[in-house]
Parts: sequence; C-alpha cells; structure tokens
Amino acid sequence: MQDLIALDLPQDDAVASVIEDIWEDGDAVCILDHRLAGPARQRALAALAPTVLIDRSGRHRLPGGTPVESGDALVILTSGSMASPKAAVHTVDSLTASAAMTSARLGVNPVTSQWLCCLPIVHIGGFSVISRSLLTSTPLQVRAHSDPSVLEEAASSGVTHVSLVTAMLQRIDPSIFDCIVLGAAAPPTDLPSNVVTTYGLTETGSGVVYSGLPLDGVDLAIGNADADGYGEILLRTPTLFRAYRDRPAPSVSGPDGTLHWFPTGDGGRLSESGKLEVTGRLADVIVTGGEKVYPIDVETVIRQMEGVSDVAVWKRPDPVWGERVVAWIAPNGDPPSLDTVRATVKENLSAFAAPKELEIVASIPRSALGKVNRYELS
Repeated sequence: MQDLIALDLPQDDAVASVIEDIWEDGDAVCILDHRLAGPARQRALAALAPTVLIDRSGRHRLPGGTPVESGDALVILTSGSMASPKAAVHTVDSLTASAAMTSARLGVNPVTSQWLCCLPIVHIGGFSVISRSLLTSTPLQVRAHSDPSVLEEAASSGVTHVSLVTAMLQRIDPSIFDCIVLGAAAPPTDLPSNVVTTYGLTETGSGVVYSGLPLDGVDLAIGNADADGYGEILLRTPTLFRAYRDRPAPSVSGPDGTLHWFPTGDGGRLSESGKLEVTGRLADVIVTGGEKVYPIDVETVIRQMEGVSDVAVWKRPDPVWGERVVAWIAPNGDPPSLDTVRATVKENLSAFAAPKELEIVASIPRSALGKVNRYELS
C-alpha cells in the first residue's frame, strides 16, 4: 500500500514539481482547498483520508489516514455539495489516458506547446492541466490567479494552451493563445475558432467531450431518452476513475476488462449531427405543470438580452404548477422587465419555460469554476 499525500501549498510552479516527485515515489496526491475552514475542512479531510500532509512547515504523518492501492495517483473531491463530498480515486492509467487523449485532440506538441494552469487545482479542471503536462512532458506554468495581466504575461512568455472559464475568457483577447479550453459554465454563443468547449466530470479525469464530440476512445450515449431525445448522459472511457474513496464504488468494468457505461447524472441529448447538447444536472430540472424546463436553456436566451450582465434560472414552489420558473438577473445598465423576459423566452423556447418571477441582484452566486450555485438562490 502507498501513501496518500495531501498538499496544502501555494499554487505556483513549485507545486507541479512536488506532485511529480510524489508520483516518482509511487505515492498518490490530493489537494487541500485552502479556502475551506472549520467543519468544511474537516469534512474534506475525512473524505480524502490522507496519510501524510505537506505544507509550508514541512512533511507530517497524519493519524487515521488510509493508504491507497498500488497504481493510484490522485484522490480528488467532486464539485458537488461540500456537505457530503465524494472523493474520486484516479489511477496512473486513467490520468495517462486522459493526458494522451486530450493532447491528441488539441494538437499539443511537447516541443512547441506550453500549458498555463490558472484554474484552482483543487478541482479536476485545474489539476488535469498539471497532470497532462507532467505525463506528456509538455512545458507548464502554474499561477494562482487568472486576471488579464497574468494571462497576457503568460502568453507573451510562450504559453500556447490554457484552460479557462467563461468569465475569464470575456476579459481577454482570446487570440493571444493558440488554444483555449473552456469548461464549467455555459459558453457564449459566439466563440472564436481557437476556443474548444468541454464536457466532463471529476470522475472522467477532465473533459472527454470537446465541442460536442467525444474524444477518440470515448463512447457517448443517452439513457432513458424521452420523445425529444433528452435523457441521462452515459459515458464509457478509459479515463474513468477507479473508485470512490469513502463509499461503495460503481461498477466501471466487467471481469473481462470491458468498460461499463457510467451514468453521469447530467441530462442531455444528441443533435442530428451527433453533437452532445448538455442541459445540466438531472436534479436541476424544473417541473412546472408537468413540463420539464432546463435552466441552462432559459439562461442562454436571457443572457443575450440587452441590460443583462449575468443570469441564473431556478425554481420556487408553486401551489398550482408544482414549481415555477424564476430568473435572477445581474444587470448591465437598465435590466429588462419581467414582461420583456417572458416574451423573449416564449419566442425562443416555449410559454411554460418563461419565468414567472424576476429578481434583480448585484451578482450571481458561482463556484470557483464559474458554475451557478443554484441552491444559494432563494
């Protein structure tokens, strides 16, 4: 059995070297989120169960930790509720497959390409940039922040590839990079040709569907599809995690090594051209008057309206309809009225998808990766 080593270190170039040394010793790594405190930090530590901690003061053996199996490389918390975090275990094989498959699709050349990691490495979207670089011997810069000055400096120093979220993309000239991998929040409708959108989960080791099409080696299907083709997104990929650290593992492969379909918990459908359209978490669907409304569809329509800087759509209980659609808008100047919003949504989607309430707010609650925290809306 090998150690699981927790890192509580600054996010800079040095942390990549520490991870590389841990892997060379045959141990696995996990990243502690320095933003967590008190009970949230303790829940994270309980789910991760590291045996060793490395922080600025040195290396410390931790009591009560659980070793990892030979071949394990990473234990990482999913981006779900921090009230009950899940710790996904990735192996050297799954991370190596992810690094090879994503690099091939993006045309990364270790001789001429260079990555910038500026997303939080406590999440798979940030960590996978480091693992991709280390496992393909591609040059790398690591920064703790992603403000425009950091991105512009990185580009001028030779960085060609970067992973960003939409809020970051909208603050820079995208042409300064050869390729921008865009994940998490819904992308803008008009994207430059050098921007690649991604879909994936912590459990899949980063994005496995690029601009709607699965990577080579990834199988994609829709389970229990309704009459319109909407259902649960199913994935079959060699990048899949081995197990959850702290709860029963899903069955990801058969006795003959054949990969099983992994249910993502996300809803979507395949377009006529075969591209994946993601509607969001199945649990996030709004059922109003027996009709299903996907918040991301409504948000996409409202976001394009004049006077809208940002938007989130969620639900409230309704005595007649069961649930009603509500829109929260962070304005840019004069926000649209509820009547205007309803008319626009009706024109582009349907009458039952039109919000019945409108809230004007200073900002939309989002995670570090730009996802709407819908359960903070009330």
